[in-house]
Amino acid sequence: MRRFATLLLAGTIAASVLATVAYAENPMVGGAAMFADKNIVENAVNSKDHTTLVAAVKAAGLVETLQGAGPFTVFAPTNEAFAALPAGTVETLLKPENKDKLTKILTCHVIGAKAMGADVAAMAKADGGAHKVKTAGGCELTLKADGGKVTVTDENGNVANVTIADVEQSNGVIHVIDKVLLPKM
Repeated sequence: MRRFATLLLAGTIAASVLATVAYAENPMVGGAAMFADKNIVENAVNSKDHTTLVAAVKAAGLVETLQGAGPFTVFAPTNEAFAALPAGTVETLLKPENKDKLTKILTCHVIGAKAMGADVAAMAKADGGAHKVKTAGGCELTLKADGGKVTVTDENGNVANVTIADVEQSNGVIHVIDKVLLPKM
C-alpha cells in the first residue's frame, strides 16, 4: 500500500510539473502566471500591474466583449501607464457620464486579429519599417519593430513600448505596454 501511495504521489507530482511546463512558454505578467487556455479577462484580473485597466474595462462594459471568441490583440497599459496621465484623468474617465469616451480609449488598444510579435515585425518590415493598423475603436496605430523592440504609436504621436510581448490567450494575445494610447479627440 505504501508503494502504491508513493507511486500515486510521484505520478501527481509529474502531472503537476508537466502542466507547469505546458504553460511555461507564457511570460508572467504582474506577478501572475498567464494561461493560454484562459481568455483575456480571466488572465488580466490576476495581474497586479493591470488593476486600473481591469477597472476601466469593467466601467466601460467591455468584459463580455473581451471574453468573446476573438481573436483579439490587446495592447495592455500598466497601472504606471495610467498613472502617467494628467492628474485626475483616470478618475474622470471612470465616471458613468464618461463611459463613451472611456470605451473609445480602451477599444483603441484592441485589434480584431491575433498578432504575435513576429507577425508585427514581419508586417512592419513588409511595409518599410512601420505598419498601420485600424483598431476596434476606429483608431489608427503605427506598429514598428526594430531589433526585437516593438513600439506602438497612437494618432497623437505618443509612443508606447511593448515591455512584455506574446502573452497568449485562448482568444488572442496580450502585449503589455508602458503608455496609454489615445485617440484623436
